[in-house]
Amino acid sequence: MAPLLDVRNLTKKFGGLTAVSDVTIGVEPRSITAIIGPNGAGKTTLFNLLTGIYKPDTGTMVFDGHSLVGLRPDQVNAAGMSRTFQSIRLFHGMTVLENVMVGMHSRLNISLFNTLTRTAGFNRQEVHVKQKASDLLRFVGLGGKGDEVSRNLPYGDQRRIEIARALASDPKLILLDEPTAGMNPQETVEAMALFRRVRDELGVTVVLIEHDMRVVMGISEYISVLDYGQKIAEGTPAEIRSNPRVVEAYLGRRAAGTTEPDMSAEVN
Repeated sequence: MAPLLDVRNLTKKFGGLTAVSDVTIGVEPRSITAIIGPNGAGKTTLFNLLTGIYKPDTGTMVFDGHSLVGLRPDQVNAAGMSRTFQSIRLFHGMTVLENVMVGMHSRLNISLFNTLTRTAGFNRQEVHVKQKASDLLRFVGLGGKGDEVSRNLPYGDQRRIEIARALASDPKLILLDEPTAGMNPQETVEAMALFRRVRDELGVTVVLIEHDMRVVMGISEYISVLDYGQKIAEGTPAEIRSNPRVVEAYLGRRAAGTTEPDMSAEVN
């Protein structure tokens, strides 16, 4: 099976710093893949390259048979790839429902004239958008909270809003940047179940950056490990857990006083 996402020899430099160096990664359709590595390994930079926020210096990025190189973020989203961010980025003054509706912008076909005059076509599409947003909120466990202002929801629920908004564009692949960061243990368990449902029930391929090894080892089928911008290992959770180079990378950060994931986490 051809990979849904095929990244080859990707490199990005910022002045004298090479944030991503000659990285090659393939992601199979309908899989759950984790990108892990110590702090500063280049994981979020890789996501920013994939989604058009940064332009690569060299390398190729092919998604669903089409090159992503040179596309703007909105064009990447329209092509079928959506994402969440490490820091929550909601419109805090808008309702939960409105935040999810914003995620459908790349799939709407409404002219300025129809919007200003509120034609019958505009009204029909507005009803559809609201219904779809409500359905997604129920899917992520926030049914009945659509009219609440997003800033008033607990942290874990705000993360769920972000995921619902990312799903609103009907993606083929969703990139989750540290989606369980700041969650308590119960919220983390519920988030893991949600990620599985995104793949199993919606058929969306999931790629996540994650520091919690319980999450990584518990739901990932394949893992790629970055360190100082380079891919140092890839494989199944069991293979990564016992890889001496991966363990060394994490233990080296601990020796320097940086808190990192526990590589001894059980494989479920």
